Amino acid sequence: MPRIVSLIASATEIVCALGFEDQLVGRSHECDYPPSVKRLPVCTGPRFDVDGSSREIDERVKSTLAAGSSVYSVDADLLRELRPDVIVTQAQCAVCAVSERDVELALDGWIGTRPAIVILSPDVLADIWKNIEQVAQALGTPEKGRAVVDGLRKRIADITARVGTLADKPTVACLEWLDPLMAAGNWMPELVELAGGVNLFGQAGKHSPWMTMDDLERRDPDIIIALPCGFDLERTRKEMATLMVQPRFRELRAVRDGQVFVTDGNQFFNRPGPRLVESLEILAEILHPRTFAFGHRGIDFAHAAG
Repeated sequence: MPRIVSLIASATEIVCALGFEDQLVGRSHECDYPPSVKRLPVCTGPRFDVDGSSREIDERVKSTLAAGSSVYSVDADLLRELRPDVIVTQAQCAVCAVSERDVELALDGWIGTRPAIVILSPDVLADIWKNIEQVAQALGTPEKGRAVVDGLRKRIADITARVGTLADKPTVACLEWLDPLMAAGNWMPELVELAGGVNLFGQAGKHSPWMTMDDLERRDPDIIIALPCGFDLERTRKEMATLMVQPRFRELRAVRDGQVFVTDGNQFFNRPGPRLVESLEILAEILHPRTFAFGHRGIDFAHAAG
């Protein structure tokens, strides 16, 4: 059986969904689901302090990139000790997780048989299903990949069939970062539409764009959903509190109507893996609470405090 190192949280979830958790021998510092993977050696780490406000983290990331350095480090010595046959990484975002370049540098001078590197680069939902099949193929079980994808697609179809009966489709702004403001791109516009909403910012298949308060005021969404990359529910709630007291923000329709929500963006929306279906469930509960109740309310999302 292959020895696997996953250097991105979504890939760890894919490997486990395919039934290969017992073959995982190493993980990234962000891999924490299922919780049992926390037992594994950690092969990566950020090059800067991840504590602080949204603004402070943004400045540290931009400063690191401006200096020509990677945002993350890879423990090359540990990788050699772990002797993986397969390493899974990504080439979608240099800020979100360890990149292909980081892995190649860590393997420079590798003695013996180099591990196979599986590179995931999802931009839209269809890419994520292909990535699951790609990992399954690399692990020698393509049929498992097809079965997992078929199951996920069926769950999505069940939700969209119910959405299709609804007349009301609220306008939605998804915030992937709070200071400075960033809208959610890539697969998020698709998820909003599938959940029965009208996405106002960000384009499917495109990187998440920066935005301004002027943009929010001009479109004045019915619902605002905060899902910052890397933040859990409590940290998002804390960061959102700063935004909620700003006079211009408080004048938005969603704020006045109590339709601003905080979520666990770290566990769900920003991980392009199997739990994007749970992300769709969360969106459906937020947008159409009288129709959907999957049990995420109060656990994975909540109203933002005014």
